[in-house]
Amino acid sequence: MGTVTNQHINLLTTNALNTFAEKATAFFLQLQPPVGLPTAVEVLNPYQQSEIQAIVRRFYEKFFNDTAPRVFLLGINPGRFGGGTTGIAFTDPNALRTYCNIENTLTSAAELSSKFVYRFINAFGGAEAFYQRFYLGALYPLALIKNGKNYNYYDELGLFELLKPHIVHTLQGQINFNADRRAAICLGQKNAGYLRKLNEAYGFFEKIISLDHPRYIMQYKTRQVEQYVAEYLRVLEECL
Repeated sequence: MGTVTNQHINLLTTNALNTFAEKATAFFLQLQPPVGLPTAVEVLNPYQQSEIQAIVRRFYEKFFNDTAPRVFLLGINPGRFGGGTTGIAFTDPNALRTYCNIENTLTSAAELSSKFVYRFINAFGGAEAFYQRFYLGALYPLALIKNGKNYNYYDELGLFELLKPHIVHTLQGQINFNADRRAAICLGQKNAGYLRKLNEAYGFFEKIISLDHPRYIMQYKTRQVEQYVAEYLRVLEECL
């Protein structure tokens, strides 16, 4: 079994950080984009912006200001209209205002994934109830775009191979917030295939549970949205 280097782990953890919120905020605000990306692939790093830094602090202090473990739901990498804008996974500016009660001046198009995510979060009992037990993140926590459109870390082999050490590094960093390592819920079937291979090598979680990705559901399965919400709720309950 492979291991994440102590150097990588030590970059993201310190005895001075105690709560989930403190660890998450420190992690996100120090993220740096990789160098040497394939031609036309760009990284969006919203955490360099002062408004996003304030939003991240408010969000994690509001919902994660404790030391309780969370079950992880892990996406691919953020979309440019959701986490790529707000710094909060699967959360576009409107969802941040409407469902998390965090005012902001950000503008962007609505994100399909965010619409579905907050649909099942509301069905679970709302943002406060959900975030007390769960954490939304991504295998790679910075948004990727190519030719102005969302791009996935696995869309070309060279990109995945370049990002693989960063994915391992940043996934371990997120786990260090205080993950419930009995199981992780992976959003997206192809994404889950990559996570399972990484999990075999690094032992991040005891098991991986896969669900169809919110964007796929909203783009191709709109007539079955309520069925998917019910499936998500069933899996969430099983992981508690």
